[in-house]
Amino acid sequence: KQILVLGLDGAGKTSILHSLATNHVKRSMAPTEGFNAICINTEESQMEFLEIGGSESLRSYWKMYLPKVLLLVYVVDSADHARLPVAKQLLHQLIQNDSTLPVVVLANKQDLEGAYCITDIHDALALSDIGDERKMFLIGTHVAEDGSEISSSMQDAKELIGQLVLETQ
Repeated sequence: KQILVLGLDGAGKTSILHSLATNHVKRSMAPTEGFNAICINTEESQMEFLEIGGSESLRSYWKMYLPKVLLLVYVVDSADHARLPVAKQLLHQLIQNDSTLPVVVLANKQDLEGAYCITDIHDALALSDIGDERKMFLIGTHVAEDGSEISSSMQDAKELIGQLVLETQ
């Protein structure tokens, strides 16, 4: 069972996955042209993450993988204000047909100047419109300095994802 990782190009999906997998930071990752799969083992489970690139040409593949996954991790760039409406529209389209799929929204790049705080991201993505029957979480994240250990927010995100995977299996 897989965890699908989606979001617009440049949101930081690959950097987040690398950080979650290695517990260390690598900031400058090449953009994902297509698909990227990473397996992360924890004490409780083995989690398989499938990232699909966020460029416009790849977004048509997103919906094909949704029915096969346990969990959607949706990454947004908190400092990219101009593209938040697009991120919102795509998220709402993705989950409209599945009211039970758990969603973890990672408001990434919280360390950048001008980044929206969590409440602003919540409003910009209209997360309160998504419904009450779904498990949904919003976590602010950032990928710190190269080579350093992952931030506590990234560690929290990893533990939450692991917990959700255990609950849905």
